Formats: sequence, C-alpha cells, structure tokens
Amino acid sequence: MVPRLFGVVRTYPDTLDTVTLALEPLDGPPLAFRAGQFTMLHAFGVGEVPISISGDPTRPDPLLHTVRDVGAVTHALVTAAPGTAVGVRGPFGSGWEVADGTGGDVVVVAGGIGLAPLRPAILEVVSRRSDYGRVVLLYGARSPADILFADDMATWAQRHGIVVEVTVDYGPPGWSGRVGLVTTLVARAGFDPLHSLALVCGPEVMMRYAATALSARGVPDTRIRLSMERNMRCGIGLCGHCQLRELFLCVDGPVLSYDRLAPLLDVREL
Repeated sequence: MVPRLFGVVRTYPDTLDTVTLALEPLDGPPLAFRAGQFTMLHAFGVGEVPISISGDPTRPDPLLHTVRDVGAVTHALVTAAPGTAVGVRGPFGSGWEVADGTGGDVVVVAGGIGLAPLRPAILEVVSRRSDYGRVVLLYGARSPADILFADDMATWAQRHGIVVEVTVDYGPPGWSGRVGLVTTLVARAGFDPLHSLALVCGPEVMMRYAATALSARGVPDTRIRLSMERNMRCGIGLCGHCQLRELFLCVDGPVLSYDRLAPLLDVREL
C-alpha cells in the first residue's frame, strides 16, 4: 500500500486529452514489469488511479503510462510538469504472456486508449520478431484526432512487418481511411486462427464482440485474452470494486482468457 516516489521527467501529448508520462524512480532501481500489468498512480493531494503501463518491458526505464484526462486524479497527472513527484504502487496483475504465441501468429485488437495496455505486448513481439509468424494489429478510434501512437504504428508496419489496419467511428472531410467498427476487421484479417494468440483491449462491449468474432474465425477461446480493467481501486483485492463474480480483476486479471470470461460477460449487470 506504500507508494514509491517517481519523478515526471517528460510528457508526450498523444491527443487533445491524452498524455504519456515518462517517470523515473527517486528512491531506487527501475520498476520491472510484464506487458499487460498496471500500477496505481498517486497524485499527491488528489488521489490515485489504476493505469496500465504503456512502455517497453525490455527497457523499463523510464516507466511510461498513457493517461486520458477524465477526472480529478487523471487531470492532475496529465498536467503534471517535469519534476513533479508522483507515487507508484505496483506493478500489479497478470500479463499478456505473449511468449505463449511463439511459433504462431499474433492478432492484436485494440479500441481507443485500449492500445496503450497493448503497446508493451507489441514491443515485446517486436524485440523477438523472428519468433512469431504473421502479426496483425487491428485498431479502432473514435476519430482521426483520437488515434494513439500513429508514429509507432507506422514504424511497426514499415520496419517490423506488422500488418496494421486502422478504422475510425467518424471520418471527417479529408479522411481517406476506413470508417466503421474495429470488430468488423476481424473477419477479413489474414492470420491462421488455429495457430494464433489474440490479445484484445478496449471498451467492454467492443471486447465482447471482438472475442466473439475471433472465436467465430476459429481462434480457440483459451488463446483469446482480454484486459478487464474495470472499477479497480486498491490494486490488491481488498476493496471489492473490481469483483466479477468469483474474480477480483486486479489480482486474478486484468488479463484473462476468453474461456474464463465468456460465461461472465453474458450475465446482465454482473
């Protein structure tokens, strides 16, 4: 429950309301983490929130978190100037464990800021690109202005042979890309479903439909993983805010396989 002190060394504006914070420890070594894990970020005098780590697990210093400005705590974080001290508890939770996809294809389906928790998994794949077959990233954003990590996606496609497909819910005048739901891209994406590991993160309704589409394509439910970052508050399974029937998502998750989640996602108001 005691946070470590980290200092903000840089901030990177991603969109109008989203910023990536680069943090370095003030009291010891870098914070090692696995792709998919999260920390509790503490803005002193305001509060703390769970935020997934968006940096490279093979290069944990600086520690990166991509934060959307949606409340008092996140506002304090995204507006923090370099030199500001913040508290970090963690890392917590399960990871994507992308090494399980070694020798096969990897399919990443992301919606909105859900690309941030998936970025470490993609970077881990990139660091050992020859260990994997076809790698496909399907990404959906609300509008072109809300697209995250555009430069990263271009690099992944051009230098590492990752197939990147981007769609938006709304295409303003001048937008020549795809318009529509990201889940519609699953049916026509090129990958071997029986030998694929699928990683999904985004709004819960989007994840349900994406997982259903992946399962319909033939990806085994045990090979579809979702990040269920909902209502987490303490990070250690004490407060109960993230309880999903028998699961405490901050401890048992946030990354869980679809075979465990499917019976729970279909229960209304669970």
